[in-house]
Amino acid sequence: MEAVVAVLLGLPMTLLVTAAAFAIGLVGGIPLMLGLRSRHRVVRLAVRFVVDLIRGIPPIVWLFVLFFGVSIGALRFNALAAAIVGLGIISAAYLAEIYRGGFATLPAGQTEAAHALGLGRRSTFVRVLAPQAARTALPSVTTFLLALLKDSSIASTIGVTDMVFAANTFVRQNPMTAGLTPFFVAAAVYVAISIPLAIVARRLDARMRRSA
Repeated sequence: MEAVVAVLLGLPMTLLVTAAAFAIGLVGGIPLMLGLRSRHRVVRLAVRFVVDLIRGIPPIVWLFVLFFGVSIGALRFNALAAAIVGLGIISAAYLAEIYRGGFATLPAGQTEAAHALGLGRRSTFVRVLAPQAARTALPSVTTFLLALLKDSSIASTIGVTDMVFAANTFVRQNPMTAGLTPFFVAAAVYVAISIPLAIVARRLDARMRRSA
């Protein structure tokens, strides 16, 4: 029972890191997606390089760089800020690709039809294309959130007191009695949170297939 309580003490931090990084990704992915769809080749290639660079570096390296290597004057990232910013940057890159994929599935004729009806480029994008792309991308976004929840455990490597950190601490403090129980408890909590998200993702995907 002590192990369960110890691990659950890290649950709020796990949820905080996941939610904050996801929020950064949701917003940050939009300008990156626009850059990936830019008509200007230089902009498109530059953003493509940035997105591929972010996705190509392991998340733990990003967190180490931000936590140990980045300072702005006398200010340095603490563990929580480094985890949120690092996972948020990574989320933005992945969600930009998901957004772009959502737009790529739309028939090109819709843009032409909207222009024929007198809608400008901005209105066509905001009122016609974006809502449909959002619906298409929603199942993938939900699936990404599921993966981000699990990846948030990486934050424990720089000292964020999430569930994995709490489990590891409990084991070190009780080496003779703890065994692997705290880690099994942490795994069970991750599963308990992940299953509802997975069900939502599957239902959204099924709904999209029926309406397609």
